[in-house]
Amino acid sequence: MRQMLTRLVLTLPVVWLVVSLVFLLIHLVPGDPVLQMLGEGATPADIGALRHQYGLDQPLGLQYLHYWAGVLHGDLGSSIRLHDTVSHLIAVRYPYTMALTLTALAMGLVLSLPAGILAAVRRGRWLDRLLSLISLFGLSVPGLALGPVLILNFSIRLGWLPVSGANSGGSNSIDWRYLVLPSVAMGASLAAILTRMVRTAMLEELGQDYIRTARSKGLSETAVVCRHALPNALVPIVTVVGLQFGALLAGAIVTETIFSWPGLGRLVVSAIANRDYALVQGCLLSIGLTYVLVNLLTDVVYRWVNPRMRG
Repeated sequence: MRQMLTRLVLTLPVVWLVVSLVFLLIHLVPGDPVLQMLGEGATPADIGALRHQYGLDQPLGLQYLHYWAGVLHGDLGSSIRLHDTVSHLIAVRYPYTMALTLTALAMGLVLSLPAGILAAVRRGRWLDRLLSLISLFGLSVPGLALGPVLILNFSIRLGWLPVSGANSGGSNSIDWRYLVLPSVAMGASLAAILTRMVRTAMLEELGQDYIRTARSKGLSETAVVCRHALPNALVPIVTVVGLQFGALLAGAIVTETIFSWPGLGRLVVSAIANRDYALVQGCLLSIGLTYVLVNLLTDVVYRWVNPRMRG
């Protein structure tokens, strides 16, 4: 318990750093961000009004304190283009991004665990070589290229799955058919990475003395692999999954744009194109804090699967 409290306390400086970097984003933009948002035809009155709206007419230290106060109260400002609060826009889009990311993560785990175990058990055989070749292909093809290929084959040619969007008929719920292709495009590289990681971890565990002892006691190969080797092999995999979750969040920006998925990734791309800096700040802050939270949860799971870390 003490270690978890220590880990939670150590997370607070990371949260402070994320919020601070997001705050400085608007001040690091080359040129005048207000002029970029309004365009060259803006009048001095419009410029002054927008500066006052964003608090840019105040000292930097006071702006920083106001930004922190807004974050703590859930007030991230308003979108100049969409005429809505940033908090509401993020609240609407956030579930879509989480659904897509978690589905891609689940797909990666479902594919990689059995593939990695089989590759390790059949080391050097044709199945091991085939799975290694497939994982290499998954690592080599980025989601930016895989997405259009999936759309061309499974949506346009075969007509099995929808091309874009998250639902039909104006519904707010997510239709699983719309979730398949983007989650495959996001999860393919993750599955390839985890397959190779699981194979390596399993091979290391299968060569340990306690595995030879278990086999000498007459345990079946299934029991040796699943009950003894696999739990220990999962310990380093947990850390990799937590780190790869951040990669999935970053990849969601590209994938959501390709499949017109109404999540945070597509929202931040639109905000950047429209120079809607308050919305860009809010989206990046949400993604950054989500990644920090996932890393904290990863540490909890790591301690749960590794008894040596409990205490």
